Amino acid sequence: MPHPAAPRTSPRTSVPRRVVSVLVLALLTVPLLAGCLRAQVSMGVSSNDRVSGRIVAATVPTAEGDTGPGMEVPDSLGSKIRVQPYDSDGYVGSEALFSDLTFGDVQQLAALSDQSVGLYQLSLVRAGDLVTLAGQVDLSSVPAEGSDVQFTIAFPARVTTTNGAREGDNVVSWKLPAGERSTLRAEVRYSDPNTRSFAGWAGIVFGVTVGIAAIVGGMAYVARDASRGRRRDAESAGRR
Repeated sequence: MPHPAAPRTSPRTSVPRRVVSVLVLALLTVPLLAGCLRAQVSMGVSSNDRVSGRIVAATVPTAEGDTGPGMEVPDSLGSKIRVQPYDSDGYVGSEALFSDLTFGDVQQLAALSDQSVGLYQLSLVRAGDLVTLAGQVDLSSVPAEGSDVQFTIAFPARVTTTNGAREGDNVVSWKLPAGERSTLRAEVRYSDPNTRSFAGWAGIVFGVTVGIAAIVGGMAYVARDASRGRRRDAESAGRR
């Protein structure tokens, strides 16, 4: 599976908090069946707060022709999500591939299906340079035997704190046990893309301003030298 990104109040109270509450991903798209299920989510958060990844929602077929759970892409995300059939290791269902989602778009991933196996809540919170992932997953009604429920997320910077399993500096995963309730927590710091954009714009403006000042200064210098030359010529002519 490709790797692709408890809330804490930031001390930077002057920075507005942008909170996105998500009813989570493929974990909400798998219907509760008597058989086994596979729910796998892998996503990556870019330094510009864009989200890409993969969702698998599948079950062991209970009869011939059983194609497992399906997904339906919301019209608003039609250009960003592609759904295809999934068939692997005896599981059948659907696989969704998504890219360039905003935090707001991620919230709509819950609309891929109106069925769920329990209560799942996930939030991505930015407060200044601090980005927090927090979630609660209730799999208490899911049969334990043969179930495979995983969530993996990659951030653009080193994860500072988490209760998941680290798979590198910036990748964290959770293997969520069926029949139990679990929590997900991770925190990472990287600069706000809006702040970076402003800084870049300010740098461009500063460069343009300096360039214009240099041009104006050069023109003034040339004009001053020309004026001095004319005065010298006039004084020389007067002495004659």
